[in-house]
Amino acid sequence: MEPILFAGLAAVAAVSGLLVIVQRHAVYAALFLIITMGSVAGLYVLLDAHFVWAVQVLVYAGAIMVLFLFVIMLLNLPREDVPWAPRDLRRIVLAASLSVVLLIELALVIGVRTAPAKEPALSLGFGTTEMVGRLLFTKFLFPFEITSVI
Repeated sequence: MEPILFAGLAAVAAVSGLLVIVQRHAVYAALFLIITMGSVAGLYVLLDAHFVWAVQVLVYAGAIMVLFLFVIMLLNLPREDVPWAPRDLRRIVLAASLSVVLLIELALVIGVRTAPAKEPALSLGFGTTEMVGRLLFTKFLFPFEITSVI
């Protein structure tokens, strides 16, 4: 069941992320960004990173995106009708060569077979909200307070 959920959430994140880029209306793009952040938050739940999930939902999908939508609607941006720029041969060659380089790099990374490294055992409460809170208020108290001042 977990691989099916992962594939579904990853597909939703990828498609909605693509729609953020290609959408011409700013409000719709912001709404697709909220969907992207929600599906990424779902991936965090599958990884048992509940604190990161809560931060993703509350801070990013909640507060930041509400602020984005407020500013977009306040500015009353019109729908973008930008004519396509004339095709420039230099840009096409540059884009094609960068694409080839990235595809070669991807093939090299996928083709490399390494022995799985022996990972150190994690403590039982690693990544839980309790452990994050304990670390924030003991070992990382000073950086936490500096961040709150900033």
